Amino acid sequence: MLETVTISLARQAAGGSSKNTVLIGLRGVGKTVLLNRIQGEAESNGIVTIHVEADQMESLPSALVPEIHSALLQLSRREAAKDLVLRAVRAVLGFARAWRISYHGLEAQLDLEPEPGFANNGHLEMDLRDLLESVGRAAQAADTAFAVFIDELQYLPNDELAALIRALHRIAQWQLPVGLVGAGLPQLRGRLGDAKSYAERMFEFPDIGPLPPEHAAEAIEMPARSRGAEIEPAAVEAILARSKGYPYFLQAWGKHAWDISEGPRITGVDVDRASDFVLRELDRDFFGVRLDRLTPKERRYLRAMAELGPGPHASGAVAGVLHRNVTSFGTVRKQLIDKGMIFSPDYGQTAFTVPLFDEFMLRIVPELE
Repeated sequence: MLETVTISLARQAAGGSSKNTVLIGLRGVGKTVLLNRIQGEAESNGIVTIHVEADQMESLPSALVPEIHSALLQLSRREAAKDLVLRAVRAVLGFARAWRISYHGLEAQLDLEPEPGFANNGHLEMDLRDLLESVGRAAQAADTAFAVFIDELQYLPNDELAALIRALHRIAQWQLPVGLVGAGLPQLRGRLGDAKSYAERMFEFPDIGPLPPEHAAEAIEMPARSRGAEIEPAAVEAILARSKGYPYFLQAWGKHAWDISEGPRITGVDVDRASDFVLRELDRDFFGVRLDRLTPKERRYLRAMAELGPGPHASGAVAGVLHRNVTSFGTVRKQLIDKGMIFSPDYGQTAFTVPLFDEFMLRIVPELE
């Protein structure tokens, strides 16, 4: 995966065409880690990148302005691109003013005047297209590419997501070296298609899932060996059974089993003893922080899902647990999808976006209210 996306970005830098990439997967599968690795590889190959998190920003325009300005400072060091970088800076100024974005990093360019009608029309699709075009032409002059990395892409509002797709579509038609590498939850694939019907032709959607047993076992054993320790096969099997192969959970069980062991040999008993510590930590730092954002109705719906097991489950079955008609939960279900707690893997189906969340709900709410 890492090599495939890196080659795709390199192809764009060389003037070729390539699809954009969006990593799809549940929580805890390592999407963010992989996204950062891809960005690091791109930068080591001379590609200019920016990185934003959609769940931590006020809006896409406000997030892009400082990041793109910083990218242009990098491109300005390349003599062949200086004139086009200056035009791109003017585009950033116009974009910032049109969208009322204040950024102190632009103060040094206040003597510049935006280009009338370029990236400052107040129409997001047009302005974003112009902005990315200006950066793309500067990158092209510098014999490189410009890549936008967006984590938690599913949190972009519909209008911003549609504007971004439309802008990238036009940029691709002009064969400019601008690409997107994103990461998000499973509902993102459908949201991209809903935003623009041609989106699925523009993107590759690699699925990032739990590690296969052999790779998961290696991920447990290698760190132990590197520290002069040994982990018994029974301990490995116990961690695999509890973690289901999800990297985040593998790390948690491996760490606590290491901490609790009394010698250089980690046993199955150590894993059993560590599990209480792991679950308390996960409940507090991984599961609990997501539950805190939910309303009582949303929590009750998730508890009903947990009653049925890990899923996916028919929406009617979840409503049946609550002794209600399925249509009465339409709003709650949509709210949970919007908050990134559940997704619909197929029509009428509902599944958790957070692995092992069913077990967590059963622990903290033993009886369905």
